[in-house]
Amino acid sequence: MSGHSTYEPKTGFERWLDTRLPIIRFMKDTALDFPTPKNLNYWWTFGGILALMLGIQIVTGVVLAMHYIPNAAMAFDSVERIRRDVNYGWLIQFMHANGASMFFLAVYVHMFRNLYYGSYKAPREVLWILGCVIYLLMMATAFLGYVLPWGQMSFHGAVVITNLLGALPVVGPAITKLLWGGFAVDNPTLNRFFSLHYLMPFVIAGVVILHIWALHVPGNNNPTGVNVKSPKDTVPFHPYYTVKDGFAISVFLLMYGVFVFYMPDSLGDAINYVPANPLQTPPEIVPEWYLLPFYAILRAVPDKLMGVLLMFSAIAVLFVLPWLDTSKVRSMRYRPTARLYLAIFLLACLVLGYCGAHPPDQAIVGEPSGFILMDSDINSITWLSRIGALYYFAYFLLVMPILGLTEKPLPVPESISEPVLSHPAGAPAGATASPEKRG
Repeated sequence: MSGHSTYEPKTGFERWLDTRLPIIRFMKDTALDFPTPKNLNYWWTFGGILALMLGIQIVTGVVLAMHYIPNAAMAFDSVERIRRDVNYGWLIQFMHANGASMFFLAVYVHMFRNLYYGSYKAPREVLWILGCVIYLLMMATAFLGYVLPWGQMSFHGAVVITNLLGALPVVGPAITKLLWGGFAVDNPTLNRFFSLHYLMPFVIAGVVILHIWALHVPGNNNPTGVNVKSPKDTVPFHPYYTVKDGFAISVFLLMYGVFVFYMPDSLGDAINYVPANPLQTPPEIVPEWYLLPFYAILRAVPDKLMGVLLMFSAIAVLFVLPWLDTSKVRSMRYRPTARLYLAIFLLACLVLGYCGAHPPDQAIVGEPSGFILMDSDINSITWLSRIGALYYFAYFLLVMPILGLTEKPLPVPESISEPVLSHPAGAPAGATASPEKRG
């Protein structure tokens, strides 16, 4: 996609380096001069935001590792000491803790953008799969990191999740024992989790490099979903998108800064500020907000093994998404019916997140001032979780395959340089393409 290199060394050192390690030429050709569709909107800036957040998490994590003590008797106090006694330790710890939430917020926006604009379709299947691998690694890293403060929620969350893994047939007990390092969650478990949590971000960074490489082969998708047809459809990445991404990143950092400086503990659980006590289990084990939909799917069925399998299936189905969508049109900009089903899917994910944050044995009761939760045999939360989980899987396994074969999409422009018309009646001759030529 980059085409012929236009880089010309300007100094003697650049000429010397270019003949031995053409790294400057590589950066200019693959980053600054990379031909990018000229109609990208701000939803495409979240890739740059994610790269920045990964860098922040790695840097702050390395600094925190210099002061953290992975010992069950001292871990909780070491986190408090980082906040109180280490120079700017409070800032680094707040940046790292809230950075995880900002990382997941950006990745969810990034994923839904891909769903809306069909960025997972051919020839970008490998790009999407690598993104799913990154997402899976992020979830594992976040869980491992959540255990490290060794508070009440951290400890008992580790007990619950590792016991769930033990429900897997054949390999489950072996995996659980390997993670525990013994016969229960204890000091060896904390050491293993700390080691893995430190390692995983660098693994993620390696997969991100592959992800960017896979992006540069077919190039960026765009809001129309139409392939780049000529050089007039593209502009150099710099300065057009470096400026645009820079502005979006600045706005995102402002929101990030609000959490870091004004409400750093708002996204955490107050119970986790109590030291871990194996003899006192919290009333309800709740994961971080970005894992709540999967937690709701886990609890939606009474069988432990089936719940674990459904939870892992909810992630596994994302890997085969490019082959489940049968539509020949990429962008939902031209698929009004698909937009409706995607909106319902988004609502189902929000409902699952809501259900995951509340005990399963509660009912939602209407009041003049709104809705309240109370214990009941009706189990409204459980049934909402089941309905949300049912639509989650139905969207991928039924809606996408069937809708792609039955819907009638709107006309798609021949190239991204042509104006996108509001409705087909005003389309000039030659402005639309047959489904076989679209995207």
